[in-house]
Amino acid sequence: MASAISHTLDIKAGVPHYMGFNILLVILGLAGLYYGGEWLVTGASRMALRFKVPALVIGLTIVAVGTSAPELFVSIRAVLGGQQGLSLGNVIGSNIANIGLILGLSGTISIVAVKQTLIRREIPILILITLVASALTLDGSVSRNDGLFLLAGFIAFNIFFYYIATRSDDDVDIEVPDEEEVDTTKNSVWVDVAYVVSGSVLLIIGAELMVTGASEIARQIGVSDLVIGITIVAFGTSLPELATSITAVVKKEDDIAIGNVIGSNVANLLLVLGATASIRDIQIDGTDLSIIEYVVMIGFTLLLIPFARNHQLSRVESAIFLGAYIAFIGYSFFAPA
Repeated sequence: MASAISHTLDIKAGVPHYMGFNILLVILGLAGLYYGGEWLVTGASRMALRFKVPALVIGLTIVAVGTSAPELFVSIRAVLGGQQGLSLGNVIGSNIANIGLILGLSGTISIVAVKQTLIRREIPILILITLVASALTLDGSVSRNDGLFLLAGFIAFNIFFYYIATRSDDDVDIEVPDEEEVDTTKNSVWVDVAYVVSGSVLLIIGAELMVTGASEIARQIGVSDLVIGITIVAFGTSLPELATSITAVVKKEDDIAIGNVIGSNVANLLLVLGATASIRDIQIDGTDLSIIEYVVMIGFTLLLIPFARNHQLSRVESAIFLGAYIAFIGYSFFAPA
């Protein structure tokens, strides 16, 4: 009897340790994704400035891709490992988190001013892209052709905004590196190359650790890869955007705060989903993806227009976003399968 009790205690003691190890993998993965993205953007931006690439082009390409690198690497790693739900959940969950969590939290800290151009142009474009990307999944998969179509949309999106920025007097809010802050004369080109290479390696390692740890956590607590992708993984890959938007709000740079969210959501749907599907078809059947996830993602996106109708996102409206996000996360974990 004593031996049996001892054996039982040993097993129970091992479970928290094993869970703790997987949580550690997720934390290390998050760190790798965060710093990998930072180093990749820093190195690539410096190299571009060194070769006299216009700051606007850097903002539209290098910075846009770099800030979406965590979602991109995680989704590709997940789909290559056959974890379709985690890959899809990462994209959908990140878009939900960007609006519900990031804008919700930012707006409760301080009222976020919204320019007319965002209401008239950028938000409607995001709504259209969200509806089109969602429609592509109705046949039960996101095929390679769908992926190539989305990637073409990402290229067209950037060309359009480059044209607008160079031909129009309207403000196009794109966060670009400041040449005075990025002094390329202090470092050799090899330092910049080292940043790019190291950042890419960290992103690969971070994605591997994140997917491995998150998948094991899902298996241990008895939830699907989709739920983990929508919640833990999506939250983790959205941390750079969260830090950027909150910092921008505190500094009263509202354009960056909301522009960061819109740009990230566009990149998630066109670049991340497009690149992932281009590598391998994403089969939706068997991922536990339901109409609820689509409704929440589309609903949050549609609410941006009425909530910003007075050219600001108030604390009340932000609190609604934040509360709805928390409720959605709770539903995802505890709703019956």
